[in-house]
Amino acid sequence: MLIVRALLTRLATTFVTLFGAAVIVFVVIRVVPGNPIAMMLPPGATDADIARLKALYGLDKSIPEQFWIWIGNVVQGDFGTSITLRQPVYDLVVGRLPATLELSIVALIIAVLLGGAAAMTATLYRGSKVEGGIDVAGGIALSLPDFLWGLALILVLGVVWPLFHISGRVSPSLGFDFQSNFYLFEALVRLRFDVVLNLASHMLLPALALAIPLAAIILQLLKQSLKECMHQDYVTLARTKGYPERSIILREALPNAILPTLTLIGVQFTFLIGGTVIIERLFSYEGLGNMAIDAVINRDLPLIQGIVIVFALLFTMVNLVVDMTYAALNPRLRHA
Repeated sequence: MLIVRALLTRLATTFVTLFGAAVIVFVVIRVVPGNPIAMMLPPGATDADIARLKALYGLDKSIPEQFWIWIGNVVQGDFGTSITLRQPVYDLVVGRLPATLELSIVALIIAVLLGGAAAMTATLYRGSKVEGGIDVAGGIALSLPDFLWGLALILVLGVVWPLFHISGRVSPSLGFDFQSNFYLFEALVRLRFDVVLNLASHMLLPALALAIPLAAIILQLLKQSLKECMHQDYVTLARTKGYPERSIILREALPNAILPTLTLIGVQFTFLIGGTVIIERLFSYEGLGNMAIDAVINRDLPLIQGIVIVFALLFTMVNLVVDMTYAALNPRLRHA
């Protein structure tokens, strides 16, 4: 019963968060300078043309009236029509969302593997030059933002040594007929490993640029948690039984140190999704973030609103899943 109550409370909080995000983005994009209608009209357009387009997109009403009309349509699944692309916003967002999700998930996996391996290696060789070198590398990784890592990766692995693709999501010459927008998942399910390799060659550099700063954060927290666990009684008992240090870290310390890191990973994953906006633009990756920049440049109000709402929904859902997972894995919360 307590779990159901907590879940309902989190869902109510999620609804309030989404509504607040909708209000903020709706008002802000309408008060900033710029007229989307003026960008659509050719030179010499008459006042009647301007009035007709304003009425078509509902911009002739007050902001509160526009907001409630838009919210009513969103509840029914209608996010409006893009001003610049002349297509339903829902279709555009759903078409680009899988690319961003795949990129974010791959980046998260890379970050967890890099950060986790580095933290366990530093714990295994604590007090040595290996730990010092890992700390220095982690500090460098954390001090540079993801877009600088992206530029460095483009220069080194895309220009100097052209080992990977630096633009696009898949090679046009591949000739593979995708049935969904989840290209990587579909290629894996259909066992087309040649397509998987092509997708990976496009995805690796942007995913790595996103993953490096997050891996450094995971390294710092997990390493500190592991160090604390290595002084606990159950670790001392395992040593007296003759277990090797590597086995103690993996079997005894890691399961107890992973919970704080799990919460951090969930929170940072939401920031990682937001970071795809710049990285996708940098690598010309056909995701939702790249589309968001185009929408802002073109003052495409319906498209901006749809993208922001989807991002807000992703953030709240990820946080909800992390909270529920943490409660399920933490015995003290599970039995409370």
